[in-house]
Amino acid sequence: MRIATITNWAYGLTLLLTFGSGAAFLLAVDADKDERAAVEERSAYLRIAEDIDVIIERLTDQARLYAMRGDPAHKLAWQRDRDGANAIDRMTVRLRALPLSPAETEALREADRDLANVETLERAAIAAVDRGDRAAATGLLYGDRYLALDGDVEQSLNRFKAAMRARTAGELTAARETADRWDDVARALLGITAALFLAVLYFILSRRVARPLTHMSNVVTRLAERDFEADLPDDQHQDEIGEVTQALRLFRRSTIERERLERERDEDRRIKDLIARMMHRMQGCDVEAELADVVSCYAPQIFPDLAGHIFVYDHARGRLSTIGQWQEPTLSLPDFAPSFCWGLRRGHPHRSNARGEDICCQHIGDIDGQDCLCVPLMAQGGTVGMLYFEAREEGGGRYGERSIYLDLMSENIGLALANIQLRATLGALATRDPLTGLSNRRHLDEVFNLERALAESQGTPLGCLMIDIDHFKRFNDEFGHDAGDLVMQHVAQVLLSHARERDLACRFGGEEFTMLLPGRDATAAAERAEDIRQTIRKVALAYRGRPLHPVTVSIGVAAYPAQSDGASLLSVADSALLEAKAAGRDRVVIAGETPPDQPSLFRAAG
Repeated sequence: MRIATITNWAYGLTLLLTFGSGAAFLLAVDADKDERAAVEERSAYLRIAEDIDVIIERLTDQARLYAMRGDPAHKLAWQRDRDGANAIDRMTVRLRALPLSPAETEALREADRDLANVETLERAAIAAVDRGDRAAATGLLYGDRYLALDGDVEQSLNRFKAAMRARTAGELTAARETADRWDDVARALLGITAALFLAVLYFILSRRVARPLTHMSNVVTRLAERDFEADLPDDQHQDEIGEVTQALRLFRRSTIERERLERERDEDRRIKDLIARMMHRMQGCDVEAELADVVSCYAPQIFPDLAGHIFVYDHARGRLSTIGQWQEPTLSLPDFAPSFCWGLRRGHPHRSNARGEDICCQHIGDIDGQDCLCVPLMAQGGTVGMLYFEAREEGGGRYGERSIYLDLMSENIGLALANIQLRATLGALATRDPLTGLSNRRHLDEVFNLERALAESQGTPLGCLMIDIDHFKRFNDEFGHDAGDLVMQHVAQVLLSHARERDLACRFGGEEFTMLLPGRDATAAAERAEDIRQTIRKVALAYRGRPLHPVTVSIGVAAYPAQSDGASLLSVADSALLEAKAAGRDRVVIAGETPPDQPSLFRAAG
């Protein structure tokens, strides 16, 4: 028999007792309402009586203050309370509207008569003050008659309060006794009902419910502790306990599935957080090597089971070369042509494995159970590189379910790589002279400030050459500006060929050039200048089959700290250049020394 059938019989037996106890409770509630009504009635009487006392006292105070001070404000206040609000009359009407005993009604009428007499005296006193007779007004308001009337009003109100308290106290006592009596009846019926219910259901609760529920509780506790090995036996009883058992078994299966979904969600959150952190780091990268370090750091954290490379496309060589790797990949070549990769050919990710699901890329060696993926890095409609992954364990790299993360990584890495390359291109354009390939004046100022600070802090020399092409204007006038450009490019190539580590050759402006020589004093700088002058002079140039005039240069030499302080080094070298030009050109002059007579000679410091 089902538990519900047994309990229905028990409910039927206790139903009448329940209705009886409910009816008793309703009667007790009605008695409680009568008790509350008696309390509220007494409170209403007392509140109204107190309001009358307050109003009478306020009227008396305003009248007396007006009699003593003669301030019209007190008269206006009295009139507002008496004539405008008519408060006492309203209070009296409210009291008469309530159910009162004869004694209460008589006391209220006496108070009303006495109030009228008091009001008459107050009006007379106010009128006396208005006539200027404040003494008469004071006599009226402080006289024996006024005090007697005021006392009669207070006595009448006290009698009213006493009669009201006596009547309402009896009503309150009767209502309370009735409520308590019905409460006792209701409690007794409820006690009988509870005893009968427990007596009937004892066998069901102890034998058919408690024992299975104890076992269920243990299983639920183990499930709450994520011990999914716990399971309930298949209950053969066709009752509610059996249904609950089946429900718990379904709950266990759904909990196991939910745990799986939560693990996937946590893994998704972890990967997205790592990708976001990687993107933030990539935004601060200035060169490709830094970007490769960031990718090599975060890629194994995002996909611990995948090794890989990051390749960059070298437009000058037309090949892809690796700039970073992680977890020791072994299959892909570190340098190959784009045609070796089907992913780069198609512009889409390409998967290569030993199962023959697709064509293997040529840059991948012999695949023995590994699963490889090539993801092109695209930016602004072009290929800037490639991400390469290979599974470290058998079973594949689960690329299909990771496609959203791979696309997100490749898109952001491609954009970061394109931005770094664009910044490098823009930086070269901003610091290089497009005609000669030398550094421009802006770059010279930046490097000069750094080298000057370094020389001053370390006490090392800093040499400077100011170079000017002699009679440059005649090349432009006789052969055209293209010929002049050829001459400047020739001088620039010579300067680059004579530049050593940390040396900086730049175009200062027009046909004038500058070379900074860190660590070189005036003697060493002058030797370098003479080598440059001789090299430029030895080369014969021709433009469009026409030989050009011999190219010569004048060079001014200065060095810190022998010839100049750090800040004035360029200007001092420029002054030496002017001396070389004034002395006949095609020569090297050290600042502060006498220019040599012959162009093939120079004087070194010391």
